[in-house]
This record gives sequence, C-alpha cells and structure tokens, in this order.
Amino acid sequence: MRSEGYDYDTYSRLAGPLTEPDPTGYRVRYKSLLSTEKHRIRAVLLMTLAPVLTGILLLYLVWPSHWTERENGERWLVVADTVMLVSIALIELFMLVNVVSIAHATLVARDPVPVTPEPGTRVAFLTTYVPGKEPLAMVRATLKGAVRLTHSGPMDVWLLDEGDDPGARMLCAELGVHHFTRRGVPEWNRDKGVHKAKTKHGNYNAWIALHGGDYDFFASVDTDHVPMSNFLERMMGYFRDPDVAFVVGPQVYGNYDSAVTKAAESQQFLFHALIQRAGNRYGAPMFVGTNNVVRIAALRQVGGLYDSITEDMATGFEIHRRRNPRTGHYWRSVYTPDVLAVGEGPASWTDFFTQQLRWSRGTYETLFKQYGKALFRVPPGRLLSYTLMLVYYPMTAVNWLLGILSCVLFLWFGASGTQVAASIWLMLYSDAAALQIGLYLWNRRHNVSPHEPEGSGGLAGMAMSALSAPIYLKSLGSAVLRTDGRFVVTPKGGQASPDRLLTFRIHLSWAALLLSSLAASVYLDHTHVAMRTWATLGLAISLSPVAVWAWTVRQDKRAEAARAVPVPARPQSEPAYVTTTTAPAPPPTTTASAGTTATTTAGGN
Repeated sequence: MRSEGYDYDTYSRLAGPLTEPDPTGYRVRYKSLLSTEKHRIRAVLLMTLAPVLTGILLLYLVWPSHWTERENGERWLVVADTVMLVSIALIELFMLVNVVSIAHATLVARDPVPVTPEPGTRVAFLTTYVPGKEPLAMVRATLKGAVRLTHSGPMDVWLLDEGDDPGARMLCAELGVHHFTRRGVPEWNRDKGVHKAKTKHGNYNAWIALHGGDYDFFASVDTDHVPMSNFLERMMGYFRDPDVAFVVGPQVYGNYDSAVTKAAESQQFLFHALIQRAGNRYGAPMFVGTNNVVRIAALRQVGGLYDSITEDMATGFEIHRRRNPRTGHYWRSVYTPDVLAVGEGPASWTDFFTQQLRWSRGTYETLFKQYGKALFRVPPGRLLSYTLMLVYYPMTAVNWLLGILSCVLFLWFGASGTQVAASIWLMLYSDAAALQIGLYLWNRRHNVSPHEPEGSGGLAGMAMSALSAPIYLKSLGSAVLRTDGRFVVTPKGGQASPDRLLTFRIHLSWAALLLSSLAASVYLDHTHVAMRTWATLGLAISLSPVAVWAWTVRQDKRAEAARAVPVPARPQSEPAYVTTTTAPAPPPTTTASAGTTATTTAGGN
C-alpha cells in the first residue's frame, strides 16, 4: 500500500539515470557519496572529532589514577568496584566502536551507477502466500504490481502458496500467474534444514528444486510489498557483471500513518541510507528479503536459502564467503538506493517488538553459527563490513545490561569503579554525544525514505533504537540459552496485533528496577551526577513506549467519543434552502483498490 502524496517515482531513480555498460567487459561502477558533497570538510571534521572525543572520554574514565581505591574496604565492595570499572570501560568501548562504524560508513558509502539490463535473460518473479495469515486482497495487490513489470526478456510471475488455497489458485488463473505449492510433498516439508516446513526459506527452496533450472534469475518481494513497474529495469543491469550474486533495495513502509510505523521506518535510516551503501565499497551489502533479485546459480552453490529465522542475512553471509566457479572471484552483491517496492511496517508496539526480536535473534544465530567460518577466509574489508553490521545488536544489548548493572551497584551499594570530577565527565560526555548526533544528522541528507520530510532530524528513529535495547537483551539471552526462536508472521493487510499493558512487561520490569534504585540512592545518600543521569535516562527509555501507547489510547478514545456525539436535528421552523442549479452528484463510493494494498515484516527477515 502506497501512501498518497509521496513522490515514489523520483525515489525509484535515486541512483541516477540508466547508462550503457562498458562494451569491453562490464564491472559495476560506483560513485562516492562523500565526493559529491560541497561541504566535505565539515564531514571530515565530524568523522574525525566524534571518534577522537569518544576515545578521550574512554581513556579519562578508565585512567589508572582514577580507579577507586578503598582502604580496609570489604572484599565484596572491592569486587563490585572492579565490576563497575570493567562495565564502564566496555560501555565506552562499545560507544567508540559504534561511532567509528558510522564514521567509516560515511567515508566509504557509495551508490552503483545504473546500467540497462542485458536483453533476453530469463526471470521468475516470486512471492509467497500463507493462507489464514495473509489476506488474499494483499496478495492480489502484489501480483497485480508484478504482472505490470517491464523486462526485455522472458518473465513469469509465481505465487508460492504454502497451503494450496483454492482462492489463491483462482486469483492466479485470473491474473495469468503461475501457482506453486509444496503442500503434501514430504521431502519438501522437513522438521529442519533447507526444506523446513512452514518457513519462507523452505517454500522458496522447494520452488528452486522444481523450477529453478528454467530461469537465470528470480526476483522476489515479501507478500506485503507492491513492486514498482521499473523494478527489474533498475536492478537487472548490474547482473551484466558475472560476479554479482544478488541485488537488493531499501525497505519503506507505505502504511505511513501510525506513530509506531513512522518511527520504525525512521529507525532503519542508518542501515538503508548508510550501512548498506558502505557495503557497496566491499561488494558485500547484506541480503534483504523484502525486495531483491538473485542469480539462481549462486544460490544453488550454497544449497539454497539458509535455514535461519532470518534466512536472508544468513544466506547472504554464505554467498559472500564463496567464489564464483566461473571467474574465481568472490561473489559480490549490490545495494541500490532506488525505492522499488513499497510495503507495510509494524503498526503496533506488539508487532514492532516481535519484529525486533526476530531480527536480533537472526543476527545472533549468524554470529554464533556462521561468523567463524568466514574468519581469515574472506577479504579483510568484507569481514570488517560484516563485523560492524553483526555486532550492533549484541553491543546494544550488552551496553544496556552493563549500564543497568553499574547503576544498581552504585545507587544501592555505593560501588564506584572510577573517581572522576562530575563537571569534567559531563563536559566530555555531552561534547562526545553532540558530535555523534552531529554526524548522524549530517548523514540524514542521504535518507532514502520518500516519507520522512526533507531536513527532518530522525529523532523518532534514534528513540526507537534506544528503547529497543531491552528487546535485544532478551533476544540475546534466548540465543545464549538456545531457546526456540520461532518465526512469527507479522499481521498484514491493515491488521495489527493489539497492544495492552502486558506488551511492555520487559520495559516495565527495567523501569521498576531503576526507579527503586534511584529511590534507594536518595535514602542511602549515594549521590553522583553521572550515575543518576544514566539511571534517569534508562528510566525514560523504559517508560517512553508505555507513555506513547497510553497517549495514543487516550486520543483514540477522545476521537471515538467525538464521533458518537449525535448531530442535533434541524428545527422544524428553520427554512430549507433550495438551489435552482443542477443537483450535485452523490459522492463516489470509496473502495480500497486491490492495486494499492500491501504489508511487511520489516526487513523481510
């Protein structure tokens, strides 16, 4: 579903006009984002000063002369001091890694130069359907968008129906779309592996096993994404380079109306506008399942889509550590900033938290199960790019835990890992934070979202990233304990899971701990501006989603009450006004067009 009033057409050509490829041997060409800026010196200063000042803050806090020394102190308190010192060091180190990652991405980010596709390539366009979980009207919208795609070669549209639904078969027959189902085939419905039952990757791999040999490439979108008509025109040209395994585009949310959806799209800014573009520098942008085109030969080389809760990231990782047997070069991928499909994002806090749990859990699985296979086996730049992407979730989760631990140790027990002047700490911390935010804001000029207003600061996105930390910590604990990380289909077709107070149980638990710790610090006179500031910020982060939800519920109730107020009847004595002009036609009946309805699971993961 596309929101009205947004220039999707212009945003579908952000990479620039189509060009003709080099006839002597095409390789994907790129243009640096930094080289096109008029005020590059400002960016260089931010990229330099932000990491430097963050590093100075780290050194200041952990300098040996600032360590807490206790004479005749109780042993447990000395241990608590040490734990606090290590926690503070790790928190600041992770902050340094994060700002270095953003500075590095700012330096190397680049866009591919689009070229015209090679004529005659055989392409299958795929999307999936889970009966009972996804509205058939939404599937209709996606398929109608797919049959309008332009391509200079054979192209078939396929619906991969998980349940062999009669309504889906009728829809395919109506639109001239091929129907595929693996239902009732035991070898394609296993308990685990590439053909795992009731999974997206299992559905795709079954189709590849039966029909993959009939095509050179497949394009795919999540069921809730409607592709633009130039989807293939803007993606297929890069496959003239024989080492390109897949091409991906950004994810945007067309149901841009609720506060949660808007903030969720803003949260993705850094990934889609910067980190993926930095991946272009090393030929290794991450595979994103929401909209992509894949070289089937490269996918078959790694055994199909990987068995993971986030099959797209895991599959891309496997491809990027392999070589093209025809050329001997590592397989490469391309990220285009062109917005070529519009879907739906989470419209409730319940769905947003579910999405974040799934994405983070998939990242942890890749780290634990796959990352070691790439060490010393891929080019250093590619390993660096993936490392900086993969450590985001665990660093955010551990940072949250260590921050809370430090607050509890000081506010309850008076433990102190380091003794520094509050005024100097506040100066260094505020300056470092200001430079980091400045670097973030400078990069906002490269935003790929057609929905966010030009010049917006993306504060909602920053807030969503911060309040997701407790979710990432829960997911990390689940991954470490190896509890089940099952895939949950995000409600689609304008539906949303209802929010209730229990939705925020994780945040409320942390809020209770922080609030009691602050109260204890007042009673026990454990006072330090840094620790109380951290605790207050943590409390605000924990309570902010609850406050937004409560405010939204109140606004909805007010609006509902206003609609329920009856309109007073016109008094009998009031004259009726009559016009002699032709009576106007009644307002047209508003019907949701099947071609404008769609939904998404965020990152399609």
